[in-house]
Amino acid sequence: MKRWLTIFILIFLAGCSGKNNEPEIYFTGEKASKYFQKIDSICLRDNGSLWGVNLSGPIIFVDRPTRRLFANSPDNEGILRLRDGVYQGYFPRERIIENSAVEFGGALYAMTPLPPEEDEYRIITAAINSLFHSYQKKIGIKPQKFIIHEMDEKFARIWLKLEFRALRKALESDGLQRDQYLRDALIFRGARREQFSSTAKEENLFEIYEGLSLFTSTMLCNRSEEEIKQKLIEGLDFFYRFQSFSRSFGFILGSTYSFLLHTNGYNLRKIVDSDTVDLGMEVMRHFNLQVPEVYRDVAGSLAIVYEVETIYKEEEQRMNEIRERIRRQLSKFTEKSVLSIELESPYFDFEPEDIRSLDTLGTIYNSIRIADNWGKLTVDKNGCLISYNLKHLRLPARNIKEIKNHYYGDGWHIILNNNWKIMKEGDNYFLRRVMLP
Repeated sequence: MKRWLTIFILIFLAGCSGKNNEPEIYFTGEKASKYFQKIDSICLRDNGSLWGVNLSGPIIFVDRPTRRLFANSPDNEGILRLRDGVYQGYFPRERIIENSAVEFGGALYAMTPLPPEEDEYRIITAAINSLFHSYQKKIGIKPQKFIIHEMDEKFARIWLKLEFRALRKALESDGLQRDQYLRDALIFRGARREQFSSTAKEENLFEIYEGLSLFTSTMLCNRSEEEIKQKLIEGLDFFYRFQSFSRSFGFILGSTYSFLLHTNGYNLRKIVDSDTVDLGMEVMRHFNLQVPEVYRDVAGSLAIVYEVETIYKEEEQRMNEIRERIRRQLSKFTEKSVLSIELESPYFDFEPEDIRSLDTLGTIYNSIRIADNWGKLTVDKNGCLISYNLKHLRLPARNIKEIKNHYYGDGWHIILNNNWKIMKEGDNYFLRRVMLP
């Protein structure tokens, strides 16, 4: 009897321990306070020299797995509690965590999702990115997300890679040689836009909105021009390797062109709220560069200088990887038991480097958070497949569990609004709108 009582106590204590202890998080209130001080000192050092205002303001750090948050100022509704010198609480599960300006508790915060492991430069630059987005929102620019699928087509990717290579050389050079490399970059850019003309306006908006944000954090978080150049070169190399450019190219192109303009006397303040400016055209005019009337007349021969054959081989390897990915993964989203969801007005939160194209079949997001009319979806592992036109989503649907309006699958969970329900039809599942009694 005593033996069984001991086992019972051990099981009970283990259960209590698992229930009361939160998942481990490397971030603490003390660490948050130190980061807030560092960010304030960076903003104070700039003190408005870049944009005419000190970007310092309310910030929230959020740990994605636990949704714990740490803020440097209180909200207006008293949700957060002061502890260890910072305001703490939890971000609601039904809301999207994003690196942008968000409303929380009646206040505007620069939200900064914490990386899985501590990385000081990444945390601080992400916070500055969000502070700049807060500034954009204050001057009337609404938060935006960009997905330009045409940039994943073969020749769009080749032109983009050539542009990246030319810009890299421009950053490594100065004077007339820099101007020559800049001209080459604009020729590749122009050739791409001649071939994919319908996306030019959205590309411009992407480069202004996200490019200026990355430019700002790079400028403020590095002390010298050489350090800034090196970070931009590293960024060009980093984005160059992405399997998908559709959600990422605007960051690095916008920040690189902005830096080259700024360091040569161009006033970026006049375009920060523009919805018509083309940074490429501004570079051409500001540096007085002469370009051909028809870009593709010279872009093809110029590409040879930038080792375009190597790029063709890289893109062929990418297509081989896509074909292999289709072979290995597609059945998980088509042949086996799957959940199909129609996307109506989706809002996405994901890391651009964490996606894999399946060509015209769509894109696999290894992890993503989506808010739509039907509710909130979080995919933590095993991925989901979203169609090329962003209208349909598929998830592996074995062993779905339901608790009220909360559904759990393998690596994902979804919180549905009241008039929606997941229904089984044959071997598969579908998200349907239902009539309330």
